[in-house]
Amino acid sequence: MLSTTDASWPDRMASLALPLLDAATVAAARCHAWIGRGDKHAADHAAVEAMRAHLSTVPGHGVVVIGEGEKDNAPMLFAGEEIGSGHGPDFDLAVDPLEGTNLCARGWPGAITVLAAAPRHTFAPIVGFYMDKLVVGPAARGAIDIEAPIEENLSTVAAAIGVKVSSLQVAVLAKPRHVELIARIRATGAGVVEIPDGDVMAGLAALVPGGGIDLSAGIGGAPEGVITACAVRLLGGDMQGKAAPQSDEERQMVADAGELGKVYNRDDLSESDDGIFVASGVTGSTALPGVTIASDGFHVQSVLITRDQGLLRIGCTVPD
Repeated sequence: MLSTTDASWPDRMASLALPLLDAATVAAARCHAWIGRGDKHAADHAAVEAMRAHLSTVPGHGVVVIGEGEKDNAPMLFAGEEIGSGHGPDFDLAVDPLEGTNLCARGWPGAITVLAAAPRHTFAPIVGFYMDKLVVGPAARGAIDIEAPIEENLSTVAAAIGVKVSSLQVAVLAKPRHVELIARIRATGAGVVEIPDGDVMAGLAALVPGGGIDLSAGIGGAPEGVITACAVRLLGGDMQGKAAPQSDEERQMVADAGELGKVYNRDDLSESDDGIFVASGVTGSTALPGVTIASDGFHVQSVLITRDQGLLRIGCTVPD
């Protein structure tokens, strides 16, 4: 829990925004060489190396609380790693150097580099790998209940934003575990946008104007839930999640932590209003264009979200 009463805290956190944007932007640019090359490991490695090099110089003392993860057996940007220059604010860092490694490798839309930062000890320490999530934008805040049937959620979300259920577009990861969920959504008349990978991108599409998504639903990564919650809180959207173990071992781990069946809302996952969220496009999507290359270098499109500035769309050029 955040305990500081230092009035300068928001300003010190704000000093991180552009350095973190640089880290995400350069990582996206370095992925360009691997788009469509069929090698997701090389693409991820390029992103991790580029992002980590820039994070080592950002002001402050950061601790990676959501990193490449135990599943990835990652040697860099792992949970517990310390980054930054050491001079400046203490902060939590949640990072996915390349969300959608398969998307990048196959040249499919939706791959991004993404990170979120907040004052120290304000990101939830999630146990387990998978989380069932609902994410909506500001217009539907208060209209979701993850313990209610999906049909009820579609009805309340549609009412909140003033449209018919049949007008809704719902993002769901195209995984075998979601066959029934997708069928139930379509049975209401709503549309389903099936996404191969990348549930931070799905949540972001539900939050940003023009993203083309009204609700993001289903089981995705638990660490990604924390990253998404930072953006949800900053933009005034809504989110709920609960652990969704996909193996007996994971279920036991979550049960031992007392978190089986626990419902998290956005403020449980991201406790501070002074967070920073950055995502840079690698392969283009409706919500965020991908990297292009020209004579002056790589052109990268990003979104930067802070408390004071809200959502900014920023284009940067990274030298070749």
